[in-house]
Amino acid sequence: MDRNLAMEVVRVTEAAALASARLMGRGDNVAADQAAVTAMRKSLNYVQFKGRVVIGEGERDEAPMLFIGEEVGASDSPRVDIAVDPLEGTSIVATGGNNALAVIAIAEEGGFLHAPDTYMQKIAVGPKAKGAIDITASPSENLRSIAKALKVYVEDLCVVILDRPRHQDLIRECREAGARIKLIGDGDVAGAIATAKEESGVNVLMGIGGAPEGVLAAAALKCLGGDFQGVLKFRNKEEIVRAKAMGIDDVNRVYQMEDLARSNVMFAATGVTFGDFLKGVRFFSGGAQTQSIVMRSKSMTIRIIDTTHYFEFKPKYE
Repeated sequence: MDRNLAMEVVRVTEAAALASARLMGRGDNVAADQAAVTAMRKSLNYVQFKGRVVIGEGERDEAPMLFIGEEVGASDSPRVDIAVDPLEGTSIVATGGNNALAVIAIAEEGGFLHAPDTYMQKIAVGPKAKGAIDITASPSENLRSIAKALKVYVEDLCVVILDRPRHQDLIRECREAGARIKLIGDGDVAGAIATAKEESGVNVLMGIGGAPEGVLAAAALKCLGGDFQGVLKFRNKEEIVRAKAMGIDDVNRVYQMEDLARSNVMFAATGVTFGDFLKGVRFFSGGAQTQSIVMRSKSMTIRIIDTTHYFEFKPKYE
């Protein structure tokens, strides 16, 4: 994949962020999500690739755009797979919270796991704890291993966990182990990325969230040199049947980062609301400012891009 694509795809996340940020704190997560989806889909029409959506808004009958299998782009090559979350943290935007992102990852054709729309148990860490995690071990065992890798005490660690009833036992065990906990209402892609940013104060993400978001998190951490493991957690037999139809034979498989993002990948995210590592959209008279991160796994290049947008001069698709 040409490195110039990295700069093209960041315009896609900027468009989604600008559109959804208009609805911050308005209490309408559906409208915020739709604004992001529409803006991202329109801007993808101008990117010079032939992309196929493998992680998106759902099946064709569930989503009018950015559905799984949809082809986007303005060229016949290169052929790439696309994973998108136009608004990672819809409820965050609706309530005016922190860490909402517009996210896209692209890989060589066949480079992403075609993750079914189900849950995934996840564990994610940054580069210094790479190789220290084992999702089949207990949370306390993982905390001790991570602390050893980081050369700190377990009591120094901060675990980010989605604030859900299903995580009561996980939260209890982490507390009993002595670790500190940061509960988040939404946005576990941002939580996973935060583990690779020392200034965030977060050391590990644990818990169960969406499987598609797991693929996006793995793509980001591959670019950041971190580590990720996941196990699919199905809610019913229908989801198992659907997963097998998508080519998943072992429903109990432990997915390593390289299983989820197999090829060279590019990852871009733009802050919608202010967060641990990206600033949110800031509007001013006649324009706005955005902050984005753009990464490539091949070169391990990480760029933070601050952009000033003057709406009078923006292309119509944005």
